[in-house]
Amino acid sequence: MGHDSVRAALIYQHSTAEADRKIDDAMNAMINKDTPDDDDRPSGVLARVS
Repeated sequence: MGHDSVRAALIYQHSTAEADRKIDDAMNAMINKDTPDDDDRPSGVLARVS
């Protein structure tokens, strides 16, 4: 990874995973807000991923 210590690498990985989780939560909130509840959804509608 190019870090000077194992501790530095672990701190970086933890903060990256936390940021990824926040992005995922925000995208899912946007998708769920804009997705119709019925099965007559137009093509191209975003799908929830987690």
